[in-house]
Amino acid sequence: MNTALLYHLLDVDPADGPAELLHRARGSRHLPHLVLSALAREDVRMGEPARAELRRARARADRYAGLALDLARSTGVRAIHGLPLAGYYPADLLRPQAGLDLVAPGEAALWQAVVRLVTDHPVETIDVTLLGDRPHHTAVTVRWPAEDPLLDPWYRVRLATAALPGDCATVPVRPYLVADDHVECLIALAEAQLGRKGGAGAAGAAGADSGPPDPLALLDLSCLTDQPFEPAETAAVLAAYRLAPEAAALLDLAAPLLPLGTLAAVRTALTPELAPERRRRAEAAATPRLPVRHGTLLRRTVIRHTWDEARLLGAGDSREGALLLTPVADYLLGAPDAPPTLADRSTALDALHHWDTHC
Repeated sequence: MNTALLYHLLDVDPADGPAELLHRARGSRHLPHLVLSALAREDVRMGEPARAELRRARARADRYAGLALDLARSTGVRAIHGLPLAGYYPADLLRPQAGLDLVAPGEAALWQAVVRLVTDHPVETIDVTLLGDRPHHTAVTVRWPAEDPLLDPWYRVRLATAALPGDCATVPVRPYLVADDHVECLIALAEAQLGRKGGAGAAGAAGADSGPPDPLALLDLSCLTDQPFEPAETAAVLAAYRLAPEAAALLDLAAPLLPLGTLAAVRTALTPELAPERRRRAEAAATPRLPVRHGTLLRRTVIRHTWDEARLLGAGDSREGALLLTPVADYLLGAPDAPPTLADRSTALDALHHWDTHC
């Protein structure tokens, strides 16, 4: 990987120079850090503001790595997606880290990790989402300010009890991710395509055009092309995780832009897996969507150290909402696209007061 590939992927004429490359990269919140590190490794001239931004970005990446190691030892959660992918980059090239993604072996471990984060860091927001009904999976995102809160992305740690959330419609939640490290990274890249508007997820379901390539996904792929993928086995694993169409679409986007190496044979092996997955998704489209409930914060609480899990309570007379009491905060649950009214919040707060008084 070098700056020539970055110029190509970001559609910048090399004659326009590194300043234009960095300017184009600033269309993404994190790509500038990758570009700065690529320019630094090639001894491109830069001033102190650029060097300071790169130092902060490297410190941020190191802090994420330290957090992942500490939380793995203390709670059993483990890093997926971004941090493992960063390990395949050259040592002097900084992979952009939008956040730290962690999967927990269960709800107790998830909340133990959240409590550690809230205790050790100036966490300002804690978002909670429940996937499914009975049983459900829990996803929590915590954020706190970066060293420079205006110039740098805030720290963001996402924890979930499901490794792969799917699309809540035709691709189900898959709680566990178990494969060789480089295969897990390819699975994570394919899963990310499910959330891209007009991206590979749409192509996989309906055979539509897969849209413009994501530069970071292609850069990630370029770091995996020399890994020892076994084509038939890798294709079978991707199919088992219901991601054959997304993986194929991503590899098709990458093929004209970079050498696929060992992934070229994986793409060939994926071909017979595409039609069966599209049929499964067509059948799944006729079934009800997986319910998703988002938590609207009602109050932060003193940490409830004795709680291993969150508690679900009814919210007064509301038929749609429910109270979610967690070890760190309390929420009113509802549909992500239907924020609660003032009356809903008032009813929920009354229910919380009743719970405080009688429990």
